[in-house]
Amino acid sequence: MKKFGALAALAIVAACAQDNNVTGLAADRAPSMKAGAAAIAPDAPGAVYALTNQASGNAVAIYARAADGSLTWTGSAATGGLGAGRSLGSQGALALSDNDHWLLAVNAGSNDVSTFRIDGSGLALTSRVGSGGIQPISVTVHGNVVYVLNAGGAGNVSGFRLTNDGMLEPITGSTQSLSGSAVGPAQVSFSPSGQWLVVTEKATSRLDLFPVGTDGVASSAVSSASAGGTPFGFAFGHRDELFVSEAAGSASSYVIGGSGALRIVSGAVPTHQGAPCWAAVTKNGKFGYTANAQGGSISGFAIDNDGAISLIDADGRTAVVGAGNIDLALSGNSRYLYQLNGNRSISGFRVGADGQLTAVGTVAGLPASTVGLVAQ
Repeated sequence: MKKFGALAALAIVAACAQDNNVTGLAADRAPSMKAGAAAIAPDAPGAVYALTNQASGNAVAIYARAADGSLTWTGSAATGGLGAGRSLGSQGALALSDNDHWLLAVNAGSNDVSTFRIDGSGLALTSRVGSGGIQPISVTVHGNVVYVLNAGGAGNVSGFRLTNDGMLEPITGSTQSLSGSAVGPAQVSFSPSGQWLVVTEKATSRLDLFPVGTDGVASSAVSSASAGGTPFGFAFGHRDELFVSEAAGSASSYVIGGSGALRIVSGAVPTHQGAPCWAAVTKNGKFGYTANAQGGSISGFAIDNDGAISLIDADGRTAVVGAGNIDLALSGNSRYLYQLNGNRSISGFRVGADGQLTAVGTVAGLPASTVGLVAQ
């Protein structure tokens, strides 16, 4: 039984780390856009970014987002580092600062992190520093404090100060171990208050909460068992509730206690879709979404004021997108949801008042190694 359980867990994790063989993105060729059928109300324009993660040289692909949610490829910006050339099995390979002035990107192949200033429609590289460990796979920022999740070796989180000119300076004493070695970390992110740093562990089905002081220094983690198997991606809601996707086939919601202990609000709610790995929550906290790598779908959840979650659609298929989902990202005002697909295209959806999703188009042509997705 133990052997079967271990093999099942490995199969679940593998489903969340598919590497489809598609053509790489040429620097001088914009991916095509298939128009959505539905009429979309106008909205403020923005941008969407994806990380190419190529072993020969990492870069950020840049898309302009029109008022109707459609995307247009505008170019790419080299990170100066190297990607892994394969799936990172993570969420959060890219992160936007609170004020949208800075973009951070992990370089898993060269063990460092790059910072970009968002400059009009482009990106300007301002720094590249060691990640404080081996194989950085996820990064998060709150104010001027940045933390990186390193999956290689024993694994750790390590902190940095983001300066006004876009440099990253290591925070002395900030590096902390995870609950153990070979825990299969998936994501790191600050809570909305910045008081807690959260890490999901796939192999142990645990969630680590690191208290973070006003000086930006993280202390040892409080580790809690996950309500569902193989916690992967997560996001916080409007009232600080924690919404977590679980690759074993469910999603859960929690409230963080004052000591860092997690209180389960809704535990292991089935998506009825295979391998929900990535998660997003709307800015108003009303809806959460999981990208289901085996189900080829996106599951939408309604989130109550107390943090309880329930499926918007009984079968868990709020949108059908094709197998191999890789990541999810909401635009800054949460009017649009974007998914990085298994064939490394990006699909866009308008988020309705009832949480339903309406397709607004797809862009294609990213390299097979692409991971990470953020949106303004």
